[in-house]
Amino acid sequence: MMNNVQKKKEILDAYAFRHATKQFDPDRKISDEDFRFILETGRLSPSSVGFEGWKFLVVQNEELRMKIREVSFGGQGQLPTASHFVILLARKDVRYDSKYVEYIYKNIKGLSDEAFKAIPSAYKNFQENDLHILDNERTLIDWASKQTYIPLANMMTAAAQIGIDSCPMEGYNKDKVTAILKDAGILDEEVYDLSVMVTFGYRASEPKHPQARRPIDEVVEWVH
Repeated sequence: MMNNVQKKKEILDAYAFRHATKQFDPDRKISDEDFRFILETGRLSPSSVGFEGWKFLVVQNEELRMKIREVSFGGQGQLPTASHFVILLARKDVRYDSKYVEYIYKNIKGLSDEAFKAIPSAYKNFQENDLHILDNERTLIDWASKQTYIPLANMMTAAAQIGIDSCPMEGYNKDKVTAILKDAGILDEEVYDLSVMVTFGYRASEPKHPQARRPIDEVVEWVH
């Protein structure tokens, strides 16, 4: 059985291995089993209040990818070569009083009607007064969008742990990508907002420079 020292080394090795891959090997494809594993780590990711305010679009249609590439300066090398391309959407209806929140608590978490009665008022105060999430439509969407970065990071790390590369992408024109997805019939703008995109595959070449990060004492401050 692997001990903790080995486990920690493997995990840190995966973080050191991962880099923002700009060009993938187009001839190498991720197996269905491996990609299901990556998606499952996203599905199992935590979210604030457990609302799971996201959806993952796995876009394998090459014509659609090329349309998105035309309006994505940050995806020029990735979109034509990546084995898999995922668009993370954030839900717009993660309000305390929405039907979606009721669905999460009753259908997913299994709360009874009686047990659910206390939920809306509790989270009304949290969203309205504690975090000011309900100040306007944008603040609510931004809060939901922040949640999508948790499965994004988990999927990239999980991929790295099994030797698969990735590249998160924010370099795109949001309005134009949204229009492309709407025209393709795969984005209900009443429910979802485009949050972030990510490509997966196998690197075409090794990175030219080693991973660079600030030293730990610049990043961490201990408060005793």
